[in-house]
Amino acid sequence: MTASAAPTPGPAALAGLKVIELGQLIAGPFAAKTLADFGAEVVKIEPPGGGDPLRQWRLMLDGTSVWWQVQSRNKRSLALDLRTPEGQDVVRRLAAEADVLIENFRPGAMEGWGLSPEALREANPRLIVLRVSGYGQTGPYRDRPGFGVVAEAMGGLRHLTAEPGRVPVRVGVSIGDTLAALHGVIGILLALQHRHTTGQGQVIDVALYEAVFNCMESLLPEYSAFGVVREPAGSAMPGIAPTNAYRCQDGGYALIAGNGDSIFKRLMTLIGRDDLGQDPALANNAGRVARVAEIDAAIGAWAAQRSVGDVLQALDGAAVPAGRIYTVADIAADPHYQARGMLQTVQLDDGRVLAVPGICPKLSATPGSHRRNAPALGQDSDAVLAELGLSPAQIQRLREQGIVH
Repeated sequence: MTASAAPTPGPAALAGLKVIELGQLIAGPFAAKTLADFGAEVVKIEPPGGGDPLRQWRLMLDGTSVWWQVQSRNKRSLALDLRTPEGQDVVRRLAAEADVLIENFRPGAMEGWGLSPEALREANPRLIVLRVSGYGQTGPYRDRPGFGVVAEAMGGLRHLTAEPGRVPVRVGVSIGDTLAALHGVIGILLALQHRHTTGQGQVIDVALYEAVFNCMESLLPEYSAFGVVREPAGSAMPGIAPTNAYRCQDGGYALIAGNGDSIFKRLMTLIGRDDLGQDPALANNAGRVARVAEIDAAIGAWAAQRSVGDVLQALDGAAVPAGRIYTVADIAADPHYQARGMLQTVQLDDGRVLAVPGICPKLSATPGSHRRNAPALGQDSDAVLAELGLSPAQIQRLREQGIVH
């Protein structure tokens, strides 16, 4: 059974934080979604007509992507044409009262609309502006269009995600966008702390490729010190041994990480290879890396005689880190996911129930919560504009002009 996504009692960590989201698709909206999960009041501004293109991506229920229910939960939707002076004026008025503004347009778009961070912060010096783009706001590539898949390649990740000698593959999700979004959230939280002490906001510049590159561990210093270009290694981790995916008797794979010194000895005892476990030459990682093919062969021969379940049960008993490769069906049925509240359900407007991911990270005193479902396009336009002081007649005129939906 999945847990209901009912609101969590108690205070929210970001309660009262006012956020304006101007981005679309993945990176900017994911950052805003993360803030909204922890209580921030997020107003998502979408173009009238179709709204955020993510509404139409992948599998849909009644014309709306089920992904939308994850990416835009806890937000309000204001359908507003940013290309018009009237729409731009609404953004200025919202930004004058906001704590954070998030945008992920190509560099120069905000300036072209008269909505540069400098102009917005002149009216509200406390405003924090997160700008997410493919290549950042400066540099020779700043004007290039940049999507997550391109950033993953430029950041060094795509080169490594392959079997040796084969075509590099995608991770399978928009990991570049998500990494950039999480870096943006970190930047916002840092800027909020700075504002707490100085009273001043600032601009956060996150480039998708830099967020990916920031997670590439020792890639650059290894090249700098030794001229080594790390190459694809499939399911192994070069320079760390043993850690790999091993095929089992039933055709499944067990992921085994026996690369700790004491863990390696326990693993070798388990598989009946104390000759390797007690070998002084294999007592540390450097020695094991030099003979990784021999070690992998020994583990592989042991795993090949057992089912995935039997392999994992034996490894668990020996306190060796291991796991299976999960499909989403495995995730949906897993008791640990359920116990941790990572499988929640929401009831859609038509009464149907949809499973969605729970909230991460877990905070003991101010946990996140699912307070409201993702909004229909323009669902909150009237309410948001009324809060800015616009009269019903003014709102109706904007609607008649196609500026507001």
